Amino acid sequence: MAATDGNVPARRRLPPCCVPALSSGASVVAIDNKIEQAMDLVKSHLMYAVREEVEVLKEQIKELIEKNSQLEQENTLLKTLASPEQLAQFQAQLQTGSPPSSQTQGTTQQPSQPATQGSGPSA
Repeated sequence: MAATDGNVPARRRLPPCCVPALSSGASVVAIDNKIEQAMDLVKSHLMYAVREEVEVLKEQIKELIEKNSQLEQENTLLKTLASPEQLAQFQAQLQTGSPPSSQTQGTTQQPSQPATQGSGPSA
């Protein structure tokens, strides 16, 4: 709306059918005030909803950062425990896009099998 001076908005000319319903400029001001109050209420509700959503997203980010850290630690551990052959096989699978085979898992268990079978003296 254009303003006639610095503070008061210019009034639009109402059609003749509406002039009797608004007996004074006070009615227009009252309507403007109601509209402003409604807009303020909508704004406050939106701000509240946005703040809630921001808190939820902050919590999700925190959880994802923790999960990422755990996965990085697990990845580092697995890299140190894997043999060079296993790492090479894994790299080849990454390049071809194929899923890890069951042979990879079987080879990691084979060295531990003889250790679990007791070949010591029997009583």
